[in-house]
Amino acid sequence: MKETVRRVLRWGRGGAGGLGVLTLMARHGTEKYAAALPRIEEIFRRRMPGVARRTVVIDNALPQGSVEPERGGITVIGGDNSAWEFSAWDEGLRFVGPELDGYDLVHLATSAFDTLYTGYLKRFDAALLAEVARLRIACGHIDYYDEPVTFLADVSQHWVRSSFLFLPPMELRRLGSLVSVGPAQRAALFLGDPAAPFRADAPMSENYKRYVADWLLGTGTGQGTEWHSRFELTAGTLDFFEQKAVAILNEHMLSVRLRAQGCALADTTWAAATLARDGHLPNLTPPWRVQLAGRDRNAVPLEKTRPHRT
Repeated sequence: MKETVRRVLRWGRGGAGGLGVLTLMARHGTEKYAAALPRIEEIFRRRMPGVARRTVVIDNALPQGSVEPERGGITVIGGDNSAWEFSAWDEGLRFVGPELDGYDLVHLATSAFDTLYTGYLKRFDAALLAEVARLRIACGHIDYYDEPVTFLADVSQHWVRSSFLFLPPMELRRLGSLVSVGPAQRAALFLGDPAAPFRADAPMSENYKRYVADWLLGTGTGQGTEWHSRFELTAGTLDFFEQKAVAILNEHMLSVRLRAQGCALADTTWAAATLARDGHLPNLTPPWRVQLAGRDRNAVPLEKTRPHRT
């Protein structure tokens, strides 16, 4: 690993070979998404061939602390599955340690990144990554609810999809951990009853409970998209429901916490269109509604993303 990082340090930060990027890919075995890692390698090879790279795969199906020999710049380590991909990424950051600071960008990915809407993936290129490294932004696909939701003391309506996300290493240093909701918090959220999975006094708004349940069990969040792995909630699937709900909360809270520490969220499609038009991204990232309305494809009109008033 040290030799790979030395190469990244030499090539990155304006060197001859371009940027240095650390990919942290979280997975749970290879049975379900066997093509995920080759697909990531293909995206970089085709879209970002000049980027100097290092990949650490954190496999939550392997024993924590295990390390397989590096092959072709890829190291597979055992993960921490307590909070799924979020605790896995924490394990990857611990493994890399101080060498994290030698990279221009960190690329967070999950093995399920190539599902649902994926058109934004082909908008990434080396020029866009250079802009992300220049600014305090996290770049990925921005999703949103039709109305704001509340969790703990935070009110939010949008988040950046964490399954394929680029951000500067220092933003991860500032976060400390990517886990916002861990196993210890589950008792405050869930009742343990498949007929009423959330506690009445759970620290989240009723519409957020509904959005989560409808996404996992029903017809989605009212925007015409359904999750590919919907299931029936029973006593046998209750634990999976709770774990997946926690993952949804962790994804949303990652965006909330990044914004709170001064890291703006940039929608990939908007960013690519802006870069192609202006040659650079603005130093002040516009609000998410403006970004989605400014996409050059799959634009979302401003009036469609206004918060509902009751």
